[in-house]
Amino acid sequence: MNITQSTTTLSNGVKMPWLGLGVFKVEEGSELVNAVKTAIQHGYRSVDTAAIYANESGVGQGIREGIQATGITREDLFITSKVWNSDLGYDSTLKAYEASLQKLGLEYLDLYLIHWPVQGKYKDAWRALETLYKEGRVKAIGVSNFQIHHLEDLLKDAEIKPMINQVEYHPMLTQKELHAYCKQQDIQLEAWSPLMQGQLLDNPVLQEIADNHRKSIAQIILRWDLQNEVITIPKSIKENRIVENASVFDFELTPAEMQQIDNLNQNRRVGPDPDNFDF
Repeated sequence: MNITQSTTTLSNGVKMPWLGLGVFKVEEGSELVNAVKTAIQHGYRSVDTAAIYANESGVGQGIREGIQATGITREDLFITSKVWNSDLGYDSTLKAYEASLQKLGLEYLDLYLIHWPVQGKYKDAWRALETLYKEGRVKAIGVSNFQIHHLEDLLKDAEIKPMINQVEYHPMLTQKELHAYCKQQDIQLEAWSPLMQGQLLDNPVLQEIADNHRKSIAQIILRWDLQNEVITIPKSIKENRIVENASVFDFELTPAEMQQIDNLNQNRRVGPDPDNFDF
């Protein structure tokens, strides 16, 4: 199946692509603009950024150039951004949303997320997201880096359930309990850093599976995400990698291979621990 047709339906009925382009740590400039444009030209329809990445303007430029180059419309794309910790709060989150839209040059976002569960702040921010959603300013709302206890706490007061929880997720950090909880709550899990920032690309178990399928290790990991029903947003600025990362819809891992990959779990993070993050 081509990635342009491959979507999941979120709890509110909105369709979101299973695979998108992440732009974490890609600085503003022509490299970023070209990466976004190239991804769109190769069939990507989802781009994930955040206020703290300080690259929303370049992403917006890449989106405009991608639309121009392909003849698709804004409505064909799924654009995500996130509110940063220092802006959590009701009014400040609403302002942060407007600032992100302005930088991106867009009239709305498809998905807006609370970036980290800063204790004592995320509930006010969530009320702001609910307001944006009710006003039709954003198509879907969600959270990022929330553990089960954060979600339980949020759901006590939330009028609207998060549609997405974007978390660090890769074969060394499978987060099985969190995934099961999100499924039970109809919250779609999404993976950031799916390739563990490149740390898994010489793993012998993954190499053997990759050889079996004549695919790269990156493709095996991304396929594992998809078969686990986890949305994935690998980052790349190189055209060959952007194309390679999307070529994961023409093969399937066996249950035994899926289990082998699950067995690599060490509960190991490359990013901060949401419970011990110095905000």
